[in-house]
Amino acid sequence: MDERLNQWLRDAHAMEQQAEQMLDGLSRRIENYPELAARIESHIAETRSQKQRLEACIERRGSSWSGMKDLAGQFTALMQTAGGVFAGDEVVKGVLAGYTFEHMEIASYRILVAGAEAAGDTETARVCEEICREEEAMASWLEDHMAEITQAYLIRHASESDTAKR
Repeated sequence: MDERLNQWLRDAHAMEQQAEQMLDGLSRRIENYPELAARIESHIAETRSQKQRLEACIERRGSSWSGMKDLAGQFTALMQTAGGVFAGDEVVKGVLAGYTFEHMEIASYRILVAGAEAAGDTETARVCEEICREEEAMASWLEDHMAEITQAYLIRHASESDTAKR
């Protein structure tokens, strides 16, 4: 049970590495959607904090995070970011990818909470619940602003298509 929980924590650490890289790539290119850019910047800071809190849990449990998993997550994010550069509707695809990724993170943290509780690790459960609430808040923000961002993109695309995607 403990080894499986440690593995899931390493997976979550790699997931946060991927999230940070993906969000950072998108935030550097968003030029015409200031509210979205600000929320992404805020979530990047949360993501870095989440990664640090996971590292503390992993270390407290006597384990270490996986450099290979982190590298694989970063590579995946790099490919996602590179793909967005060529999309004519990058900002809309970024919101879609972000919303989807947030829900994967939410599910991952709910699994981690259950696993930590089963292993008797109340501190890891508490940390993962806290992180899960942050991911839920980001997913909720994206859901609440999805229509507005999409409509802004479509209006901008109709009049000045070169600047609409970012």
